[in-house]
Amino acid sequence: MDHFIEILVHALKDTAPLLPWILLIYIVIELLQSKADLTKVNRFGGKLGPIVGAATGLIPQCGFSIMAAKLFEQKYITVGTLLAIFFATSDEAFIIMLSSGEGAAWVLPMLAAKILIGMAVGYVADGLISLIGHRQVCVEIQNTYAKHPNTTHEIFIRAYLEEKDVEVRCSCGRTHDETRPFMNYFVYPLLHTLKVAAFIFLVNFVLTWIIHEVGEDVFAQFMRQNRFAQPFVACAIGLIPNCASSVVLTETFLSGGITFGSCLAGLCSNAGMGFVVLLRNTRQWKRNLALIAICYALPVIIGLLVNCLPIGA
Repeated sequence: MDHFIEILVHALKDTAPLLPWILLIYIVIELLQSKADLTKVNRFGGKLGPIVGAATGLIPQCGFSIMAAKLFEQKYITVGTLLAIFFATSDEAFIIMLSSGEGAAWVLPMLAAKILIGMAVGYVADGLISLIGHRQVCVEIQNTYAKHPNTTHEIFIRAYLEEKDVEVRCSCGRTHDETRPFMNYFVYPLLHTLKVAAFIFLVNFVLTWIIHEVGEDVFAQFMRQNRFAQPFVACAIGLIPNCASSVVLTETFLSGGITFGSCLAGLCSNAGMGFVVLLRNTRQWKRNLALIAICYALPVIIGLLVNCLPIGA
């Protein structure tokens, strides 16, 4: 019992200092998403699609992959733009790194790698489809609302949702009411912070228990010996349609459990709930399986290549 309490306290000590920073970051993100003007919405379907998609995917909201899948199903974006968003999406990874002190040093390398990989994969995918003779037709997003959409919430949520009798929600799954700023800019970020903190605590507890049981040196040696297998496991975790997968990958990396390349690979495959949206269209099951295979195989290759470099060893 004493052993259990010791590990519990250790996990709490590792998690508690992150809470105010995570909350602050979520509040800032909420403000930026509600105020940022992105009126050039149809660029998602143009030649700049993969660039805009990769940049948008970096925003730490697990709902963006859902919206990307919806836009793709309605032929508003190309396969390349969809993959750019999927590969750039990182859910909570950057927030955890920024709030963890030493982990903040990895934010810029991870951010640069994710956006470059997303853009490259996007343009290569569109280029290959064009070479084999398939033309992707992207229709313009029509403004079906009285107010012209300007902000992230309005454009990347309201503009793509055209079904009748469907409640318009934002990337986080909530209906935003601008008459209740306290709820939008404090209560909802606080609830999201507590949810992420619970995942972080669970991961910290499990990792602390493993290290305590097997010994830190033995644990580190085991991970180094299995460096080749790490990207395969990390990408399998990344495919899990839940924000918790990004927490597991990031926390494991920051604790020294996996390399930078393996963490990058897992986060590139971390398209979240986007695949759930695509899989609903059972008529396109071959396309869906192909996209899932791409989002697993390519990140594994990327992870293996990055692991050959002297980065995050």
